[in-house]
Amino acid sequence: MFKSQKLKDWLKLFERRGVILSWFSLVWSRRVFRGIGLAIVTLFSIGLFSHFPSFSQDPVTVRFLVQAGEATQLQSFAEDFNQKNPNITLEIVKGPNNTNLVEDLYTSAFLLGDSPYDIVYMDIVWVQKFAAAGWLADLSEWVDADLLTPYLEGVTEGGRYQGKLYRMPLRADGGMLYYRTDFLKQVGADPPETFEELVEISQQIQDQGLAQWGFIWQGKQYEGLSALFTEILEGFGGFWVDPETNEVGLDRPEAIAAAEFLRQTITKGISPQDVTTYSEEETRLLFQSGNTAFLRNWPYVVPLANQSKIAGQFSIKPMIHAPSFNSGACLGGWGFGISSRSPHQQEAWKVIEYFNNIDVQRQYFLITGFVPGRRSLFLDPELVSKYPHYPQLLDVINNSVLRPPIAQYAQTSDILQRYLSAALTGSQTPKAALEAAATETRTLLGRQQRVISLEQ
Repeated sequence: MFKSQKLKDWLKLFERRGVILSWFSLVWSRRVFRGIGLAIVTLFSIGLFSHFPSFSQDPVTVRFLVQAGEATQLQSFAEDFNQKNPNITLEIVKGPNNTNLVEDLYTSAFLLGDSPYDIVYMDIVWVQKFAAAGWLADLSEWVDADLLTPYLEGVTEGGRYQGKLYRMPLRADGGMLYYRTDFLKQVGADPPETFEELVEISQQIQDQGLAQWGFIWQGKQYEGLSALFTEILEGFGGFWVDPETNEVGLDRPEAIAAAEFLRQTITKGISPQDVTTYSEEETRLLFQSGNTAFLRNWPYVVPLANQSKIAGQFSIKPMIHAPSFNSGACLGGWGFGISSRSPHQQEAWKVIEYFNNIDVQRQYFLITGFVPGRRSLFLDPELVSKYPHYPQLLDVINNSVLRPPIAQYAQTSDILQRYLSAALTGSQTPKAALEAAATETRTLLGRQQRVISLEQ
C-alpha cells in the first residue's frame, strides 16, 4: 500500500484533472491496482463511486496454492466458505503432487514480486525461510495465546521465527515405527524400544524365514532422508544445528553413531542395498507386500496398510532410541500464513479463521485422514471411530523433534543429504562424511551470519 504522502498525491491528481474515466484504464493493470489499493478504499469511503454499485459489490478473491490431491479434498470447504462469506471468494489453486515443487512455485511467485497468493499454505520447514525473506505477515495482529492453546506445542512452535508467529497450524505429522505384530508373536518378542533390540528382533525374524527384510526406511537423497536422520539423531542424543547459537553437531560422536547405525542395517542385511533409493512410497509398498518386519514412515500409511494383505497384522509405536535417550518423531505438518504483499490480508485471515473452527477441522480430518494439530481431535469419538489409531498418534506426536528452524534450512538440509548419502552408500565412512557435512554447514551459517552483521 502507498504511504500517506503518496495517497495525497494521487488524490490531488484526481481532483486536478477530474478524469475518473481514465482511472478505469489504470485499474485493470494488476500492479497498479495493488499499488493504489489504499487510494481505492479512500475513494469508496468518500462516496465518489456511489453511482457504480455493481463494481463496489464485487467479492474479494483470496487464493492459496496446494498439492492437487489435497486441493480436491479441500474444494467442498471452499464452497462452504464462499456460501457463508458472500463478500469473499476463496479460490484453491491446484499445484503438483510434490511438496518441493509446490515450495518452488511459492518461492518463484514471491521472487517475481507480485505473488497471486494471499494465503501461503505451507510445510513446517518453509516457515523460517519465507519469514526471513519478508514474504509472510506477522500474525500477532490476529492471534492471541488462547487461540493457540488447543494445539500441540510443537506444531505452534514450528510456525514461529525470531519470536513471532507466521503460521497458524492445521495438521501435524510425525515419523513412527510400524511393526508386524504376527511376526513378533511368532518369535516371542515385544516391540523394540532400542536400536539394538530392533536389530536383534529383525535378525530373529529373518533367520526363521518369516520375512526377507528386517527394517525398511527412506534412504534416498531427498528431504525424507533428513527427516529420518532427525529421528535417529535424537534417539542417539545428538543434534543437527542449534537454532539459538548456530552450533553444528554433525561431527559429534552421537551423530556419527546415528549414521553408523543406518549403514550397519545395510551391511548386516537387515535393510536391502536398494534402501538408499527408497522414498516413502517404495517403503510403504514393500511393507504392505508382507515381506518386511519393521518400517519407518509417516501416519498416512496406516489407512492404506489397513486395506492391504497385512491388515490387522501390524501396529505402530514411537521411534526407537538408544538406552538413556529419548524417542523422537520428526515433526511435520501444514498450516496457513498470510502473504506480506497481499492487499487482502483481513479477508485472508477470515479464511484462516474458518479453518480454525473445530467442526470444520473435524470434517476435514474425517475426509482426509491426516493427523490433527489440535490436541482434542486425537480423542474425538467421531474421528476415533473411523481412525482407531489416532490416540496412538498422540503419543507419537508428543514425542516430536523439529528439524532446525533456521532461515537457511533448505541449504543445510541439502548438505546433510549429500554427505549422508555418501556414508550410506559406502563411498565415504560415516565419520568422514559427517565431518565434511559439519564443516560445510558451519561455512554456510558463518557466511550468512557475516552477511547479516554487515547489513545491520
